[in-house]
Amino acid sequence: MALLKNKIMSDFLKIIFILFIVYAAFSAFVYFKQTSIIYYPDFPGRKISATPESLGLVFENVEFYTADKIKLHGWYIPHDQARATLLFFHGNAGNISHRLDSIAIFHKLHLNVFIFDYRGYGQSEGKISEPGSYRDAEAAWHYLTRNRGITEKQIIIFGRSLGGSIATWLASHHSPAALIVESGFSSVPAMAKRLYPFLPIDWLVHFNYDTKEYIRTVTTPVLIAHSPDDEIIPFDEGEIIFQSANKPKQFFELQGGHNDGFIMTGNDYLTALDSFINNSLTKP
Repeated sequence: MALLKNKIMSDFLKIIFILFIVYAAFSAFVYFKQTSIIYYPDFPGRKISATPESLGLVFENVEFYTADKIKLHGWYIPHDQARATLLFFHGNAGNISHRLDSIAIFHKLHLNVFIFDYRGYGQSEGKISEPGSYRDAEAAWHYLTRNRGITEKQIIIFGRSLGGSIATWLASHHSPAALIVESGFSSVPAMAKRLYPFLPIDWLVHFNYDTKEYIRTVTTPVLIAHSPDDEIIPFDEGEIIFQSANKPKQFFELQGGHNDGFIMTGNDYLTALDSFINNSLTKP
């Protein structure tokens, strides 16, 4: 009997040890591979697969530099009856050539569009990082305000998914006409706790992208758009951002998934953005 008990205890300890090794290995993976978990510049690829010319739109290839001397690439798509300029921050995968559907929508809204790739994405140089993405945002803002002479109250900052956090950070440091956050998350640690509730996230995660905190200091009109059917970023993440925002603010409910909500929502999406932009531009 004693031998049986010892064997059971030994087997139990082996199982505990194996589970501990698996837990420690997965924790190490999350800690050391965070950059590749968060950023996907190579999916579906870094190659520019199309341009606004395929939509029949005139555009300019733009190269500009960050404060730390990284050369970034983007497109400036003018509208001959533009009422404002939209500064577009895209999500964590692909590049600007994968955002042509959105560019077409914003052009219909009579907006100049400036979209660019973060460092390490598309034709932009460098290696992506959180501090680097903020420097990229600042450089894009300066390109519009200094190189093109566009006043800040004629700039609408737009960010989708990861770009929503970068856009919010920028809006918290300047005074644009408006901020639009689409399919955004409250912070990286908050999302990580949803995905890995069994891990000590506060010790492991070294990214922030704290949209919820950034938006607390944004004083311009804010529109938060999110879909209840978002399969990547839960709907209540958008609600958390909205609750943290100052007035004037609006919440618009998208239809469809994370990557196609703006398309699936159809004309209602166009109408909601048009109304919000009109109100923001006429705000004293």
